[in-house]
Amino acid sequence: MINKDDFKRRRELLAKKLMNEGILRSERCINAFLRVPREKFVWRGYEKDAYYDSPLPLGSTGQTISAPHMCAYLIEELELKPGDIVLEIGGGSGYQAALIAECVAPSDEDPSKWGHVYTIEINKELAEFARKNLEETGYSNRVDVLLGDGSLGYPPLEEKERYDKILLTAAAPKIPSPLIKQLKRGGILIAPVGKGFFQDLIKLIKTKDGDIKKKYLIKVAFVPLRGAYGWK
Repeated sequence: MINKDDFKRRRELLAKKLMNEGILRSERCINAFLRVPREKFVWRGYEKDAYYDSPLPLGSTGQTISAPHMCAYLIEELELKPGDIVLEIGGGSGYQAALIAECVAPSDEDPSKWGHVYTIEINKELAEFARKNLEETGYSNRVDVLLGDGSLGYPPLEEKERYDKILLTAAAPKIPSPLIKQLKRGGILIAPVGKGFFQDLIKLIKTKDGDIKKKYLIKVAFVPLRGAYGWK
């Protein structure tokens, strides 16, 4: 049986590895990675595997919790800061949302300066699992778990620019237009785009003038996006 101190030691060792590899770079993201207990977000029975740097299955849902290095890479590329309002599409087990929450609403910072995370999950079982995990780890006051079609944004199809950062954790045929509309000027949206085992990770920036700039980051492997703007 692995105890809390052992998990903490494993988390620190993995963080050090990711820092040495240049994946974890900023103090904010390093702190987030060290604070969020991944063992509380894996499917029950996989706790001992929580700090292997690999994705893990989430029961029989067909979904996975992403590998730690990918989670770390994403929070660095989002350029998160305290006070940001963030939308995540594909809540999964809630782990990525908790990492984001630690960046935009750090545990050691004045709550009046906190941002907030909205994470949308289309699978009811996973939405309930994520909500439970976030409550048990103390993030439910910083993360709202929503059940629905995240490809429509939140609220669905609203065209108001609401979010400083948007993250898709499922691969889309193209970046859903409702999400681009809901991204604030000066904001960042990251999404895997493409079909097949590997996809292109795209970083979209909406300029202060409202122009859209896209940058290719790396090849990634995510599950397909479901919903109106997902794969049919």
